[in-house]
Amino acid sequence: MSFSIGIVGLPNVGKSTLFKALTKKQIDISNYPFCTIEPNVGIVAVPDERLDELARVSKPEKIIPTTIKFVDIAGLVKNAHQGEGLGNKFLANIRETDAIAQVLRIFEDKNIIHVEGTYDPKRDLEIINLELNFADLNTVEKRLQTVQKSMKSGAGKEAQKLTEVLEKIKQSLDNGLAVRDIALGEEEKELIKDMSLLTQKPILYILNADESQISKTEEEIIRKWNLPFPADQAALISAKVEAEIAELADEEKEEYFRELGIGESGLEKLIQKGYKALNLITYFTSGSDETRAWTITAGTKAPQAAGKIHTDFERGFIRAEVFNWKDLIEAGSEAAIKEKGLLRIEGKEYIFQDGDVALFRFSV
Repeated sequence: MSFSIGIVGLPNVGKSTLFKALTKKQIDISNYPFCTIEPNVGIVAVPDERLDELARVSKPEKIIPTTIKFVDIAGLVKNAHQGEGLGNKFLANIRETDAIAQVLRIFEDKNIIHVEGTYDPKRDLEIINLELNFADLNTVEKRLQTVQKSMKSGAGKEAQKLTEVLEKIKQSLDNGLAVRDIALGEEEKELIKDMSLLTQKPILYILNADESQISKTEEEIIRKWNLPFPADQAALISAKVEAEIAELADEEKEEYFRELGIGESGLEKLIQKGYKALNLITYFTSGSDETRAWTITAGTKAPQAAGKIHTDFERGFIRAEVFNWKDLIEAGSEAAIKEKGLLRIEGKEYIFQDGDVALFRFSV
């Protein structure tokens, strides 16, 4: 299972440059608003050293990482909900994504025109959040009208419950509150699940820096601009630097990181933040045929983890044979794992842990 992140922001804050660098996908980038007219989608492998280490031991024919999908949409502008610029119709393209990454430009460059005339990440943040809020408000109002009509036709308790939760959300959106910040019960969340509300999605903030700022911390930038989100929701990335990294051979990257005073690429940082925001973990399967990474939600039980591979694995689940990836590296083989008593037999109630290596037994 891969996960997806929708990239949003004002025009000329570096969204498309960043997208190109992260995905190495050639798209049209020009110094004017709205050059991204149709959504751009790029799928990239999730870097994971554990996968390479496991493959070194298992010597598989194939190594298959898990993937992440990035969706880059046209830049929003102030009053997009009123039809300014290209409007907010492009937001439909990220309704099916798992999370949203909002790009905020934190550098001055007179050669790159800012749609608002000056760069100010806090102002930009407020503009985009307002447009996302209005997009959700429009969706909620339309659904509310439909449900209220059905109630007049004699719809039952389910419609009444949906009406109540929609009115609750509408009132909160009217007051400028994101859906993710509204206290909703599990039943209420289930009722609105199919609406894919934008402000309900986990959100990450990409602080797009220039080369001189890249060695700073997220805390420093947030404090400087008085931004209203915690550092663990932000990733300080230079789209320009990422574009340069994307052109380097693997052996050249580490030296470049040292020169810049950074320890990892922006892609790695963004993925780590994305995993945390979405509460995701990785488990592995490894053998002579293939070594593969699988992404699941933290708290997933063994049958459902098996179901990520194939529905038959979940339906006919018998047991999981599990060990930690580090144990295989240290032991040197699966046979040595068994000899050392490090392989565990787990049943249907076992909750998978990040870094587990599993072999599933099933019968259908």
